[in-house]
Amino acid sequence: MADIADTRVSLAGTGVVRGIAQSAVSGNACLVKVGGITVTARVATTLTIAVGNILLLARLASTYYVINVVPAAPTLTPSTPPPTDTTPVDTGDTPPAPKPPVRTGTLTCVPTATACYRDGSWRSDGDPTNSFDLYQGRYGGSSYGRNTGCAFYGSKPHTLSGATCTKITVKIKRLSAGDYGARSATLRLVSQTSRPGGAPTLNESTSGPSLTIGSSTTFTLPTSWGQALIDGTRGGIGINVSSDDPYIHLAGRGSWSAAFTIAISWRRGS
Repeated sequence: MADIADTRVSLAGTGVVRGIAQSAVSGNACLVKVGGITVTARVATTLTIAVGNILLLARLASTYYVINVVPAAPTLTPSTPPPTDTTPVDTGDTPPAPKPPVRTGTLTCVPTATACYRDGSWRSDGDPTNSFDLYQGRYGGSSYGRNTGCAFYGSKPHTLSGATCTKITVKIKRLSAGDYGARSATLRLVSQTSRPGGAPTLNESTSGPSLTIGSSTTFTLPTSWGQALIDGTRGGIGINVSSDDPYIHLAGRGSWSAAFTIAISWRRGS
């Protein structure tokens, strides 16, 4: 047992040392072997000591005091206690709703009809009424009235209801009519989603692309136009000018399969 004691600690030292109990407590004292020397140490009344216990002692001047009994080494590693099943403290704050995922895409819409309105009726003197080319203005010297060309998109743009338009483009091709210089048609948003019995209802306007005869382009429209088509407050795109000039002839779906095809780029979510 003497090997267990801290034999490196000198009796002349101070501080906390280890020793081996040589007797039980009697009269608030016991015998302790420290560094190979047996001394008398005072013991607190709360400690129970048996012969052979390893003790921790504090020395004050020439007196030793037993301050604790060192327990035997554990035979098993303590197991990890299970987590405490406690309810989180309610702070009164409502957690924010998770942000919805952001989705994007592009919807392509081919016109369900292209038509031209003139003199109180829809023209059918060339292509079929619902595949007619789009004209604006009046042919020079003609006794016929001014033309208003329209492309209608049905309900397809409205399938994006609730989405936000980020971009809208339209395909336009100019055909032979009027002068040969580059000219721009005046584009209009139309209320109706299909060809009405009477005149189309024309709304917002913007200047279209400048095109020479035979040329075509993909033209970017105002984003608000795409949103109006998505929301269903508008249903088509037309060309119209309040005077006779410029007289312009644009391809309808009977002349060019891509005529007035729109592509609406959209986004859902935050």
